[in-house]
Amino acid sequence: VWQLSIGLLVAAIAILWHFGQAPSVQAIDIPSAANTQWHQASFPVENFQAYTSPFGYRSDPYGGDQRFHYGLDMAAPSGSYIRSWWGGQVIEVSDDSSCGTSVVVQSGNWMHIYCHIQGYVTQEGGSRYMLDSEGGLRIREGQLVDTGMRIGRIGMTGRTTGPHLHWGLKYAENWVDPALVLRAMYSSQQAAVGR
Repeated sequence: VWQLSIGLLVAAIAILWHFGQAPSVQAIDIPSAANTQWHQASFPVENFQAYTSPFGYRSDPYGGDQRFHYGLDMAAPSGSYIRSWWGGQVIEVSDDSSCGTSVVVQSGNWMHIYCHIQGYVTQEGGSRYMLDSEGGLRIREGQLVDTGMRIGRIGMTGRTTGPHLHWGLKYAENWVDPALVLRAMYSSQQAAVGR
C-alpha cells in the first residue's frame, strides 16, 4: 500500500508541474522513496490545531501579492514541541531570515526545514547551536537526530502573523508539497495498523 501511496505522490507532483502551478519546482524522480516505509515517519507538530496555509500560490499576508509558498503552515499553541519528521543530520540552524529561528535536517535525499520556532542561534566552541532554554532544547549543527526527536517549539520568530510551524520539504534539491507526503504517511500508517 505504501508503494501505491508513493506512486500517487509522484503523480500528484507531476500534475502540479505540468499545469505550471509551481514554476520553481522541477519534476523529480524518487527511486529510493519507493522503498521508504512512510509509517515510520513522525508527524512534526505536537498539539496540532489546523493547517493554515498550503504549499503553492497564495495571497501574501503582508502585501496581498500572489506569491509561491514553499511549505505547509501548521498551527499549534505557542510552545508546543516540534518533532523531526525523519532521522538525519542537522545541516543548518539559523535565525537571520524571514524564516525566523530555524532548523534544517538532511535525511538522505530529503531535506526538511522547520521555521518560526522559539529560541535563537549562538556559537560556542566553534559550533553553532539553536538554543531554547525554556523548552530544554539545544540543537547543534552537525548533530544526528532520530525520527520523532523534539527539535524545536512553535513560536513566532521571523515573518509570521501567528504561532505556527512552516514546514518545508525538498527531495534531491526540488521542493515537494508536504501535504502529499503527509497523505502518503497516513495511508502507510493505516495499512501498517491493519496488518
